[in-house]
Amino acid sequence: MTFPHPVTEKRYRTLNTHLRDKYGEKVFKVMINAGFTCPNIDGKVAYGGCTFCSSTGSGDFAGNPKDDLIKQFHEVRDRMHTKWPKAKYIAYFQAFTNTYAPLEVLKEKYEAVLEADENIVGISIGTRPDCLPDDVIDYLGELSKKVDLWVELGLQTIHDVTGKLINRGHNYDVFLESVTKLRTKNIDVIVHIINGLPNETTEMMLETAKAVGNLDIQGLKIHLLHVMQETAMATMLEKGTMRLMDQDEYVDLVVRQLEVINPNIVMHRITGDGPRERLVGPRWSIDKWVVLNQIDDTLKARNTYQGRLFDGNVG
Repeated sequence: MTFPHPVTEKRYRTLNTHLRDKYGEKVFKVMINAGFTCPNIDGKVAYGGCTFCSSTGSGDFAGNPKDDLIKQFHEVRDRMHTKWPKAKYIAYFQAFTNTYAPLEVLKEKYEAVLEADENIVGISIGTRPDCLPDDVIDYLGELSKKVDLWVELGLQTIHDVTGKLINRGHNYDVFLESVTKLRTKNIDVIVHIINGLPNETTEMMLETAKAVGNLDIQGLKIHLLHVMQETAMATMLEKGTMRLMDQDEYVDLVVRQLEVINPNIVMHRITGDGPRERLVGPRWSIDKWVVLNQIDDTLKARNTYQGRLFDGNVG
């Protein structure tokens, strides 16, 4: 078996190449903050949020929630255009849980943004597996017939013992059920996992990647755990009850994870960088391109690629 996407020199299926193949030009995400919260912040399932969650709820690079959605979209779009002058857009509802509201509220927000620019080709909705009631899934199924739609599910880990430790508020079975419901409606699913969560071993993190890489999903984001100021994890780190991954350890793990992931899954992210002014660690993650280049170099040195050890059916 050889890597099935030789268009680029990358040894994994990149989002950039996927979007260029599909739309014929550059496409970037425009990140917006629709002002939602989460059920493990407001007390529905827990208080305080996930222990890694900062005050922005993963929306560090999204628009200003004090602005209306159209203004946010235009400001973020224009900022992104300084890097890519010609492109189309995916409207990305990023911060907190973007299906955690009554259906009519969701419809109003999604459909308003879709009218913001004629060059919007899709919408991506970040949410939790436990915040997808049937009426919302039914609506998303209909919306996906009109515009390219992704639902991004924060899983983080398949290990429920870790989920409890980080105050996730749902278990792995809830996640699997949500994936099944979304795929029944032919909705594309993007899954988020995190490397470096407290007490997780290399084998546990490999198990998460292998399990998710065998599911009927269309995209995957591998995140490095970033410990931010004024979070519960920052307190754990200060007390010495958890440790941070080093760069070589992280690179080795990601390469091994890529090997067991279905080669048809689009890798939306394999590392990331948090806002440096609030980042406690790992500080080496600030230079994202150094990490990405090391992953590329390690894949080449080992003569390996995404899916080399994948043991499922490639379809």
